[in-house]
Amino acid sequence: MRLVYGSAFAVALALFVPSITRAQAPAQPADGAVAVKDGGIFAKGWAGKIDAQEEKGGQVLNNSKLSEKSGVLMVETGPAVTYWNPANKATGNYTVKATFNEAKYMGRMDHPHPYGLVIGGNDLGTATQSLFYCAAYGDGTFIARGFGPAPFQMGGRRPTANAAIHKAAGKNAPVSQEIAIQVKADAVDCIINGTVVGTFPKAELVGEGKLKSTDGVYGIRFAHNTEATVTGLTMTKQ
Repeated sequence: MRLVYGSAFAVALALFVPSITRAQAPAQPADGAVAVKDGGIFAKGWAGKIDAQEEKGGQVLNNSKLSEKSGVLMVETGPAVTYWNPANKATGNYTVKATFNEAKYMGRMDHPHPYGLVIGGNDLGTATQSLFYCAAYGDGTFIARGFGPAPFQMGGRRPTANAAIHKAAGKNAPVSQEIAIQVKADAVDCIINGTVVGTFPKAELVGEGKLKSTDGVYGIRFAHNTEATVTGLTMTKQ
């Protein structure tokens, strides 16, 4: 009988101790947006809109920050956000490009988040906005996505690796990417550091639930909890 009681006590203790351990273990940080102090838009003529999912989570545009100094755009996010100047419009065949400099890779998070260019922006700032973006990560991958107005994917479901995309040496190390989107007669190219990393037929980009057109406003887009500068944002006609 003593052996039975001892075994029962050991089993109970084994079940109880993990419960204590779990209860005392610190909670893991959620991958949620962390509001930026003194946020807002401080670049003349620019506007912005955070993602619908961020809005549902209680985030607001002023939880991210866009500023400009001597032609350099400086972005620090909280929630994922698209920024644009309504005067920046492109039609027909064109190329939009800019250089993104992340001084401290993953400086606001423990895993990489992307940033890049937006083209084909229509009804921006509304619930029915449509746009397409190509964005790079500092780990050598990129994504191509859109809103039409619901999100839609181009390319793979996960970020795609390409040797042309620069990789940071490690957390808090600098990394830069020159990103371009080229709109041609029948396709759109995503170009990073001079290499075409993705080509998307217009027939798959424009239509019901996707882009209204590849004509429209161009701008920049940053995922949540990122910080980088943007230089040389320009558009050239083909």
